[in-house]
Amino acid sequence: MGNPRLLYVFPEPFPLRKARAVQVANTVSALAETSLAVDLAYVPVLGVDDPFEVYGLACPKNVRLVPLSRGLPPPFSRLRMHSNRLFLWRLRRWFGVQLKRGLAPQAVFARHVKLAAALLDAMPELPLIYEAHEVFSQPAPKLFALEKRVIKGAAVVIAITQGLANALMRHFGVEREFVVIPSATSLPDEVGHKNWKLAAGEIAYAGSFYDWKGVDDLIAAGQWLPGFRITLIGGDEKGVSRLRSHVHAGGADFSFAGHLTHAEVLERLKSSCIAVLPNRAGSVSEFTSPLKLFEYMASGCAVVASDLPVLREILAEDEAAWFQPGDPKGLADAIRRLAGDPVLAKNMGERLAERAKEYSWQARAGRLLQTVMAVTGGSPNENTRNES
Repeated sequence: MGNPRLLYVFPEPFPLRKARAVQVANTVSALAETSLAVDLAYVPVLGVDDPFEVYGLACPKNVRLVPLSRGLPPPFSRLRMHSNRLFLWRLRRWFGVQLKRGLAPQAVFARHVKLAAALLDAMPELPLIYEAHEVFSQPAPKLFALEKRVIKGAAVVIAITQGLANALMRHFGVEREFVVIPSATSLPDEVGHKNWKLAAGEIAYAGSFYDWKGVDDLIAAGQWLPGFRITLIGGDEKGVSRLRSHVHAGGADFSFAGHLTHAEVLERLKSSCIAVLPNRAGSVSEFTSPLKLFEYMASGCAVVASDLPVLREILAEDEAAWFQPGDPKGLADAIRRLAGDPVLAKNMGERLAERAKEYSWQARAGRLLQTVMAVTGGSPNENTRNES
């Protein structure tokens, strides 16, 4: 058997202004580069024919787009109600048609725990590959039984960090094999020009403003960084307004870029010298494999990072300026330490840019492909072997 066909299910509007959609677009595109055929089932967005274009990609030839509505059919569609049950019903019906045509996928890939549980019932003929991004039932105990069933019943469970794999085993009291595959990044054609002597004016944070992301600690750190300039990329108007009100007069100069397209974020990072990953301990930070870490690396930025085990899975002692999570003063000291030593910062940035090649979307797709092949009994062709 050659390369099988994979059904990748994303039961949300696509494109979407979330990091997970960036991962989906790039993962599917990179998998298609390996010659694997992929059916991408998603909720279409009105006026968007090719959702990949939003992410600077072209829909690969061996990807079949399977747009499926979550809404009610006419004349009830005017009620604007949606349900994942409707999405799943339409997916099951589509699968039946493909089965009759001899074009059905041989495995299904999902990262939404509720959908994954439903797929075990609705499409038992397809082995399930579940990609876990957190322990969903930790903050929502009512999901415990459902999530445990997915962790036990999936043919393969991919965890984005070893910390997450360990947490899943502890939380559910299960012992099974996990495949650990972290997030990834696009590699630029060239690392942008950086003026390391002026690094204090080229500091960036890119991402959302959720509490566990630690952006408030970065704002607080500004009081000890007069003369420094820090650009915050991301957040909505409400989040930006809230953070502006906490900026200390006489401290660092904060610039709020707001929401940018993914391509614009990467372009900004090309000129940034220092990039900050200020995650707080606990919550999602126990499991995260943040896209922005790998984007910082690929952009050749020197990194200031919270000293968290999941980040230590990627970065060595000398590959970040570490500080204790939740310590704004320690964060300020780490930023000052890098900005005050241009040679150290430059060398760190260059090393991280080289290491980022290990975490390209293509490298990640090679590892995912091995998992698909193991589940379906397929065998990669020569081009596929080279990719992985």
